[in-house]
Amino acid sequence: MAALSESELRANLEQVEQHILQACQRAGRRREEVTLVAVSKTRSLDEIAAVYQQGVRHFGENRVEEAEGKIPSAREILTPEPVTWHMIGHLQSRKAATAVELFDMIHSVDSWKLANRLDRFVADSARASGKKLPILLEVNVSGEESKYGYAAWDDAGRDAFIEEARKLAACEHLLVRGLMTMAPIVPEPEQARPVFRRLRELRDALRRAAPFTTWPDLSMGMTDDYPVAIEEGATIIRIGRAIFGPSTY
Repeated sequence: MAALSESELRANLEQVEQHILQACQRAGRRREEVTLVAVSKTRSLDEIAAVYQQGVRHFGENRVEEAEGKIPSAREILTPEPVTWHMIGHLQSRKAATAVELFDMIHSVDSWKLANRLDRFVADSARASGKKLPILLEVNVSGEESKYGYAAWDDAGRDAFIEEARKLAACEHLLVRGLMTMAPIVPEPEQARPVFRRLRELRDALRRAAPFTTWPDLSMGMTDDYPVAIEEGATIIRIGRAIFGPSTY
C-alpha cells in the first residue's frame, strides 16, 4: 500500500490531536499530560520525516532488528530538535544490549532477568555520564494468554508482581517510570475501559507498596481506544494506523 501524502498525514495528525484534546477535556486533564508516540514500525524514513515536520518528537518501534536499520539514519535527518525513540514491542533478553544503544525509553520490561540485563548494559554504556535508562514494566491485566507482560489480572498475580517490582529498586542505572499494557482488541472502545482502569489502580497500589519511584507514567491506548485510555489516566499513547494509515507490511 502506498504511503500517505504529507497533506494526508497532516490531516490525520490534526484529527488525532483533536481527539486527544477532547478526551483530556472530558477527564479534566491538561493536554500536556499526554505524550503522543507515533508508531513507526514498517514506515519509511520519508514518512517519519513528514510526521516529524508536523511537530511529532516521539516515535515507537516494535522490533530491534528493524530499529537497527532505521534509528541511526533517522537521527541524522531529524533535526534540529532531537527525537525520543521508544521500544514498545516485546524485547528478548539477548537483544538488551542493542536496545540500550538504540532506544531512549523501553516500555516492555516484563521480567527481572530483562531488567537486570538492561541495568548492566546501561552501566557499561553510560558509566561516564551516569545517565539512567527510563523503563516501563509491561503488565498483563486482561488475562489474555497471548499477551506479554507480568501476569497481574488476579489478586495472586497482582501481589506477586508488586513483590517483583520492589526488586527493581536495586537497578541503579534504570529509571522506573511506570507501567504499560496492551488492551484486548474489542468491537467498542468502551470495552477496553476496565483494562485501563485496572492498570491505573495497579499503579496506585505500587505508589504505596513500592515508593522508590513515583510511578508517573501509564503507557496504554492505541488507535482504536486511545481516547478511553486518556480518560482513565494514560500519560503515553501509542498511535500508528490513525497517523500513518494501514500497515505497509
